[in-house]
Amino acid sequence: MLDWPELESACLSCQKCALAETRHNVVFGDGARNAEVMFIGEGPGEQEDLTGKPFVGKAGKLLDDMLTLIDLDRSKVFIGNTVKCRPPQNRDPLNVEVEACIGYLRNQVALLRPKIIVCLGRIAAMRLIREDFKITKEHGQWFEKAGVQMMAIYHPAALLRDPRKRPETFEDLKVLQAKIREICTHTY
Repeated sequence: MLDWPELESACLSCQKCALAETRHNVVFGDGARNAEVMFIGEGPGEQEDLTGKPFVGKAGKLLDDMLTLIDLDRSKVFIGNTVKCRPPQNRDPLNVEVEACIGYLRNQVALLRPKIIVCLGRIAAMRLIREDFKITKEHGQWFEKAGVQMMAIYHPAALLRDPRKRPETFEDLKVLQAKIREICTHTY
């Protein structure tokens, strides 16, 4: 296992898949390196690719609003993605791209040792919770893997495309908030 500086350096110089050829920046992840709560999306979008920071575009603004809604300070959580480079035209990452990048995410999880992982959308949930995960049926439910509590909610970009999912997501966020208050010691 690499330490934080080694891991970030490895990510920034990564050439393991074709996404390295089209990226502007590697989006390593951002937040507290002692976070009890980790949010994982699918991959960087255009704004994230340009800035090198996760969730800074419209979906990022909505994620910030969602965190505020449950009294979470973004600086006290860690936010990352399943892949660290932007897939062209924001398409879903290919399996070969996820496979090339998943070791970096696993290393981040091992370093953080979060109590809770929140998957933002189906791509992250299918990789981290279960391959056949159905976001429309299983969002807001708790799963445990290797002692970590895991939940998936709709990706903020999906909520921007379909605002009708927002009430369900609000309920999911309340469930998340209750679990954070139950098991986390330094998140609030």
